Amino acid sequence: MDAARAGSGSRALRLRLQFVGGIIAASTLLTNAYTQQSPPPLTLQQAVTIALHKNPIHKAAVAETRVSSSDVRAGRSFLLPHLSFSETATRGNDPVYVFGTELRQQRFTTADFALNKLNAPTPFGNFATRFGGTWNLFDSFASWHGINRARQMNEAAAQQLDRTDQEIVFRVVRSYYEVLLTAKQLDVAEQAEKTAKSILDRSQDRFDTGLVVESDLLTAKVRLAARQQELIRARNNVEIAQAQLNAAMGVPVDSLFQAAEALSERSLPAQKLEEVEKQALTNRPDLKRIASEESAQRQSVSIAKSAFGPQVNAFAGWELDNPTFLAGGGGNNWLGGIEVKFDIFDGGAKRAEVSRQRALEEKAIAMKQAASDGVRLEVRRAYYEVDSSRQQVEVARATIAQAQ
Repeated sequence: MDAARAGSGSRALRLRLQFVGGIIAASTLLTNAYTQQSPPPLTLQQAVTIALHKNPIHKAAVAETRVSSSDVRAGRSFLLPHLSFSETATRGNDPVYVFGTELRQQRFTTADFALNKLNAPTPFGNFATRFGGTWNLFDSFASWHGINRARQMNEAAAQQLDRTDQEIVFRVVRSYYEVLLTAKQLDVAEQAEKTAKSILDRSQDRFDTGLVVESDLLTAKVRLAARQQELIRARNNVEIAQAQLNAAMGVPVDSLFQAAEALSERSLPAQKLEEVEKQALTNRPDLKRIASEESAQRQSVSIAKSAFGPQVNAFAGWELDNPTFLAGGGGNNWLGGIEVKFDIFDGGAKRAEVSRQRALEEKAIAMKQAASDGVRLEVRRAYYEVDSSRQQVEVARATIAQAQ
């Protein structure tokens, strides 16, 4: 009997444990479901921070700045000497090769002057170890102009990164407020749809009692159908706005979030148009980028002109020649010198390059002027849109007051 009681007690304990385990599992599932159905809140500042880290356009602009920095380092490398090392293994019976290699290995003897050995030598091997170096001492300042050009392009890339970040922030802000606006429009559409249903129910009752004609009932049905279409469109607009914000932040377009801020009216500082235009022409990164590109193009013209000047190069080399790779028994030699090079005639290619670079410089100047005019136009459009929106808000307030 004690054993039976013990068995029944253990079964009861197992049932209790299974019941508690089921409750815990159910609670876990409900918690996960609630977590999945309740997206995390997202503020505007958080959205901007995420975009400046994950947006692929920002990453591309950062990579462009790295490329420009590498070009600066590459330009500086032309001012330094270049050293090289090589190991060459050769074997053959070419008479000139055998004769010269024996001299380099310092193994030439009187017997090597025999005619049959000079005309038909036996195959001969050589392992040549060479250390060489070249140094461009003067290239009519073409290298210096190249370095300055690379620096200007690096500054242009940095300005482009700033402009890219501004555009990303603008798209995030616009998309974030688009989400808030579409959510408010969805709320209005839902209220309008409920009102249309109430009107339809009331029209149906009046039609049933004979107080209104059938055309009034049909009008209420048409009005309800229109409100339902607007509700469908409003729901789709919410989904599109959320996808646009996800794309602007650089996250998957199907990511879920909940806007943590509310749609509210913001007061903008009142400024004069002339002050805003002057500020834009001074601080816009895209205009600074174009100015840097114009300076870089002037350096390109100077590089093209430097091609008409002389070049002075220094070179040196040291060579080891041995019959085997590991063992010695050979000889060594060195050679050094200075070369002065001046192109007398190249068929007009250099003059054509100078004309080409000057034309590109004129193009850069024209593009700078066009960009400045475009900035002025953008500022004026934004200025008058803000002024128009401010006046529309005042009109809307008066309309609301009259409606109340």
